[in-house]
Amino acid sequence: MTTNDVSLTHDLPHSAAEVSRYRSLLAAARGLVQCDAAALLQLEGDVLRPMAVDGLSEETLGRQFPVAAHPRFARLLDSSRGLRFAHDCGLPDPYDGLIAGQPGILPVHDCMGAPLRLRGIPWGLLTLDALEPHTFDAVSPAQVEALVALVEAGVEAVQTIREMEARAAREQAVAHALRAGRGAPRELLGSSAAMKQLYSEIETVAVSDLTVLLLGETGVGKDLVAQRLHARSRRSEQPLVQVNCAALPEALADSELFGHKRGAFTGAMHDRDGKFEIADGGTLFLDEVGELPLSVQAKLLRVLQSGEVQRPGSDRTLKVDVRVIAATNRDLPAAIAQGRFRADLYHRLSVYPLVVAPLRERGRDVLALAGGFLEENQHRLGARNLRLSPASKSALLAHVWPGNVRELEHVISRASLRAVREQPRGARWTAIEPRHLALESSAVGAPADLRGKAVSLPAEGQVPPVAVRSTLREATLAFQRAWLDEVLTRHQGHLANAAREAGMDRSNFHRTLRKLGLLQADDADARNQSGANL
Repeated sequence: MTTNDVSLTHDLPHSAAEVSRYRSLLAAARGLVQCDAAALLQLEGDVLRPMAVDGLSEETLGRQFPVAAHPRFARLLDSSRGLRFAHDCGLPDPYDGLIAGQPGILPVHDCMGAPLRLRGIPWGLLTLDALEPHTFDAVSPAQVEALVALVEAGVEAVQTIREMEARAAREQAVAHALRAGRGAPRELLGSSAAMKQLYSEIETVAVSDLTVLLLGETGVGKDLVAQRLHARSRRSEQPLVQVNCAALPEALADSELFGHKRGAFTGAMHDRDGKFEIADGGTLFLDEVGELPLSVQAKLLRVLQSGEVQRPGSDRTLKVDVRVIAATNRDLPAAIAQGRFRADLYHRLSVYPLVVAPLRERGRDVLALAGGFLEENQHRLGARNLRLSPASKSALLAHVWPGNVRELEHVISRASLRAVREQPRGARWTAIEPRHLALESSAVGAPADLRGKAVSLPAEGQVPPVAVRSTLREATLAFQRAWLDEVLTRHQGHLANAAREAGMDRSNFHRTLRKLGLLQADDADARNQSGANL
């Protein structure tokens, strides 16, 4: 295998079995050198990504460490045989506050590490850390050299297994992405039983061409599942084309999916390729497929049955080879009963249904996800070492997360901004406390007796429940809040689409939301851009 081949495998998705191998390797390394924590980080471009940690908190696994932002890591990578940093070293420590099992956010006082090389090229870092100064005084250079040799041999064994399992098409797609300079996309995170089951199901169906229907509440990350399915399929070198069906006006949905010929309708000045043609050979992801109008559902069914697309305004049919993945947060059988969704299309889409569990059923995965969001905000805000306090971790674990991962992302973004504004200049870290999370504010706009409790949104067509109030005005306001909140949820926070369904012009809709406490004055722009999926 060439040197370039090694670099191509860096950005491939890591299987659960591979992560387990890294953990076993790190546990063996920690057994040779006594310390409070150890980590194995892989270098991907200019970013170090934790492959395994032992003694560090779960949130570490969700983080990515740009080398340019962490001078200790940069010095370790530049060293030939590793370094040990003095306990009073002025360089910020990336692991301050991340040691697991501590009563508070504690600094690291003794740390050492060494670069790892695989087949002659840099692979990443091994780091060892301790809370007590002078912990590593007795560790000799010969011991460090032996430890590095052991870990490098283990990494090469894991990498060899990885290469045997990797597909040539996936490696080519990754190479193309690296040449194009695209940033690292978000990936599915979590080691809960629900996520392990999902990973297993993805591995089973990804290699086939079966149509997959992703089911789950809004904000759980169904688009990330679609991306993983595509990345592990034989079509991974071909395009993954995503369509947000909820954002398609009925008049344009036909043209968006199937294209059109010039002159097919007023304003059709040129021929246009539809999404099916663009995705030919690859994968088409139909997000929020339950929002498609019935007229478009019928045409979609014909394409799925025949594999042929006919552009509006054209007599010619085009053969397409597209693997379809659809997603919805709706109860489609209920929609079928209400006459809002075609039964035959449902059965054509749900050849292999996959359920993405809500965040409240994923246990401690919330901490790994929070760690990833903290890392993003840390670099976005120019902050130093954003860390969750023990109390904040408990608060995150106790919250019911009705908005799932998207809600967590927004909570962490707000908390990071609040904490950074309070942090004194020159502090070694920025602590996220429960007051910064302000999780109790997530119930603003709900009836007082429901705040802090899990609330189930009403099904489509049902009247939102209203708690008993002392006045008719209060009951009316509670009804409006619940109804508008359900509309916003259905449209994933997109204000223009929600206003259209509510039959209101956008300015009046904004004013109503602010009056009911569903939108802050400075949040309108952000909510209008919140259609980007997690």
